[in-house]
Amino acid sequence: MLPAKLTSLLTLNVPRRIPHGAAYFCLCSPSNGFLHTDGKRLRDVSLHSDSSVLRRVFYSQSAIRPSVRLRETQQGGRRSFSLSAATIVNSAPASVQPYLRLMRLDKPIGTWLLYLPCTWSIALAADPGCLPHLGMLTLFGTGALLMRGAGCTINDMWDKDFDKKVSRTATRPIASGEVSRMQALVFLGGQLSLALGVLLCLNYYSIALGAASLSLVITYPLMKRITYWPQFVLGLTFNWGALLGWAAVKGSCDWSVCLPLYFSGVMWTLIYDTIYAHQDKDDDVKVGVKSTALRFQEQTKPWLSGFTVAMMSGLVVAGVNAEQTLPYYAVLSTVAIHLMHQIYTLDINRPEDCWKKFVSNRNLGLLLFLGIVAGNLWKERRETLLQSEEEVR
Repeated sequence: MLPAKLTSLLTLNVPRRIPHGAAYFCLCSPSNGFLHTDGKRLRDVSLHSDSSVLRRVFYSQSAIRPSVRLRETQQGGRRSFSLSAATIVNSAPASVQPYLRLMRLDKPIGTWLLYLPCTWSIALAADPGCLPHLGMLTLFGTGALLMRGAGCTINDMWDKDFDKKVSRTATRPIASGEVSRMQALVFLGGQLSLALGVLLCLNYYSIALGAASLSLVITYPLMKRITYWPQFVLGLTFNWGALLGWAAVKGSCDWSVCLPLYFSGVMWTLIYDTIYAHQDKDDDVKVGVKSTALRFQEQTKPWLSGFTVAMMSGLVVAGVNAEQTLPYYAVLSTVAIHLMHQIYTLDINRPEDCWKKFVSNRNLGLLLFLGIVAGNLWKERRETLLQSEEEVR
């Protein structure tokens, strides 16, 4: 009995043999980035330099195909499924992956930050007591995905030589040579054609307004060569949806609402993208490009605090002109607290903390969207109460 048990235990502890030629050596970081070594070819999919933990995992050839990655937990051998944008990109055909990474499909935070100002505007334009137009939200979500991808493609085409000199960007498809500039140009044309198809689904006023933003999309990547305020130009570009969303619902802009909302969005971009820029400030100095992080340096927090005050003021003005109600202003208080905590706890000399603060702005934007929706639904209740009081009188 005892020899039999020992034999079974030893059998359990012997690792399974990996078929010849099917092993992939991976270095995994918290950002789902990893290096694949397949034979003599080394491919850097996404290198995160500030990763503190490196885990080694061996995959068989079939292990990297599914978009849903199976992970085994340590409790009772239970298994769980995890789905992420990076996993989906890594499971795509090898010939397609460089283009998906070129449009940053594996890093959806940028798409969120482009999309959220659109949702604010669409929600503010909804009729009292009504939810935002679901069709418009879907249409603008598709447009945000395409235009963010187009913007990233343009950026990488302009910055090919700069990206090669920076460790964080050296593995981007154009900088690494996986995609040529001509291939990127053709891909850009496809993205812009699809985005035009989305735009043509809107009214004529919105089509003209949307087309006017293209000049910003094309010229923004050049601003870091000219001025220390490229984040301001990014804000003008990324928050165009604050104008376009209202116009798509109403047929034209109510400037008393749209301009304060747009202004607030620009201030918000200055906050989160200045924080983001602090990750690359050392490389930016070496390469010779400019940013608000280099402009503000140790005075970053006072500047960010000023942008926060300006952002909240614009949101209050937009809310008053849109006849928003109590839930909206309650959420504005929460947004202000979130921003103050974000700025107060920020360590501009720790790239991982800058990234964490930057990413948290997605939740801030979603919270503001929910506040606008709740405030709009509250309008019906308020109007009902006023009508009841009039009837009693």
